[in-house]
Amino acid sequence: MEYLSRTMNGNSGKCQVNGTVRDIREMKRSESAMSPAPPAHCNKTGVPFSAVKQSQATSGRKCTYSEMERDRIGLWGSGDGQPTSGLSGLDHLKHPGLNKGMAFTIEERQLLGIHGLLPPRVKTQEEQVELCKLSIDRYENPLNKYIYLMGLLDRNEHLFYRFVADNVAEMMPIVYTPTVGLACQKFGLVYRRPRGLFITIHDKGHVYDVLKNWPETDVRAIVVTDGERILGLGDLGACGMGIPVGKLALYTALGGIKPHQCLPITIDVGTNTQSMLDDPLYIGLRQRRVRGSDYDELLDEFMRAVVRRYGQNCLVQFEDFGNANAFRLLEKYRNKYCTFNDDIQGTAAVAVAGLLASLRLTQKRLSDNVIVFQGAGEAALGIAELCVMAMKGEGTPEQEARCRIWMVDSKGLIVKNRPEGGLNVHKERFAQDHAPVRTLAEVVEVARPSVLIGAAAIGGAFTPEILRKMANFNEKPVIFALSNPTSKAECTAEEAYSNTDDRAIFASGSPFPEYRSKSGALFRPGQGNNSYIFPGLALGIICAGILDISDDFMLLAAEALAEIVSDDDLAYGSLYPPLHMIKDCSVKIAKKIVEHAYNTGKASVQPQPLDTEEFIRAQMYSVEYGAALPPAYPWPDNQPRVAII
Repeated sequence: MEYLSRTMNGNSGKCQVNGTVRDIREMKRSESAMSPAPPAHCNKTGVPFSAVKQSQATSGRKCTYSEMERDRIGLWGSGDGQPTSGLSGLDHLKHPGLNKGMAFTIEERQLLGIHGLLPPRVKTQEEQVELCKLSIDRYENPLNKYIYLMGLLDRNEHLFYRFVADNVAEMMPIVYTPTVGLACQKFGLVYRRPRGLFITIHDKGHVYDVLKNWPETDVRAIVVTDGERILGLGDLGACGMGIPVGKLALYTALGGIKPHQCLPITIDVGTNTQSMLDDPLYIGLRQRRVRGSDYDELLDEFMRAVVRRYGQNCLVQFEDFGNANAFRLLEKYRNKYCTFNDDIQGTAAVAVAGLLASLRLTQKRLSDNVIVFQGAGEAALGIAELCVMAMKGEGTPEQEARCRIWMVDSKGLIVKNRPEGGLNVHKERFAQDHAPVRTLAEVVEVARPSVLIGAAAIGGAFTPEILRKMANFNEKPVIFALSNPTSKAECTAEEAYSNTDDRAIFASGSPFPEYRSKSGALFRPGQGNNSYIFPGLALGIICAGILDISDDFMLLAAEALAEIVSDDDLAYGSLYPPLHMIKDCSVKIAKKIVEHAYNTGKASVQPQPLDTEEFIRAQMYSVEYGAALPPAYPWPDNQPRVAII
């Protein structure tokens, strides 16, 4: 197919030869690959969906030959598919997806030709996990802990994911927020080896060629960022790669998505942060950020290249794009590709899940609350829109639901015809028919909310005065300080409890320690981390072969998570399940997603499984070591013999 494409484009014979060399190189295993890639399996009914989606993706243009070409049609099987015939013993030691360290048995070492290359003792994986715990505890600096974990991931994937899965509460703040924010700021210092793709503005016109350089061919999930709004830290450019890497590590550790099916990508179009441009360790393009038509054309080409390379049902999660681009790109791509924006939709789902769980404590409907948001960016607007959807599900008219939501941005309360301006189409949907109000404290006084949500990354925005007002207005005020990292949180758990006479129902985006009230009651503040949502959501999308993700899936995921919260969790003031249960949460959310996909006709994997949960678990990655040797079995010894003359 590549030969025909190049010939039709009028390329020379030399290009055809290079194309052949490239194909051979592409088949060769790479040590930088996350784990072995499977061979192609047969088409499984995905073609009609792909054809429909492709016509949408080309925006009415007639498809050219190269745009119609696909490296993968339909759905592949879920096996690892590593051909053992092409692997040497050294491959098993060097490849992180195959390496077992000292857990190789003596028989495996001898038959693989690596006997003597390892110390003579054979360890169990449990012993290795204990050694990892001892090793990481030696580091006091969180960044050093992060570097240790990334080194472990580069050496031994199964051990890394087993260690993280066994110690979720301790390791998640290191693998992801808040430590990953520090890692991104210092990414030029901590970068060690390739773990993801960098696609730059200079690669425009050749994005597909860059994707072909990735050594894995069975990619099911991509997390992509352009680095413009990394957490609450701003424009970090190419150093934002730590976010897709960390996010996809949690896809596997918490959602069981196979690591070789995950691809982190950073779109590098420059950065507007001068300190990054001046930093001698900065790893990206040293230029101001490209915007306008060149940026849009690069993103359009990227999405088309993903479909061509990995198929229409490859999930693309947008992460940490700037506000102006995040909403625009979501609206542009959501009905054409399998995509969602975690900052808008994932944050919304986990926040609404917490709100739904809080209703069991306040004995209210969601529609009975007045909600004030500090912030009107992508996270806050995403939460607000999903709240409206949930209220409508309770029977509340849409306009009434919107009137119960008050939003405060940098110019004050969002009101109709605001003199200061600063409104866009998304903000205008929540504009109150009210005189302008400048500060959050004044808005709280006017609106008298029962729920206060912070998502603007303004540390300390919920002052003691504001918290005390919330306590005066409500028996059980709901306080969500969702910004991260910790330094950007609107208030701490202790501040929320102590300024409300220990009556607050509190949740945060970053972890906070337990709090003991004056009466001796113990509170365990729940962390409204997106990790409760996106691994299970992605697992369900992949298992069902969903081709486009509508908001009903997000609300369904929120409702599923809220149902998991137990009465014991609520008794300790936590609106979310314990972190050690997060993998089970992912399975339960995925089950709801898969069942809804079949009920609404959005599943492309056929036939529908008889046991949904069993089917989902069968697709999940196992952190246990597999056999390093292919199976051996006897053949009958009764074949006819031929005399040798």
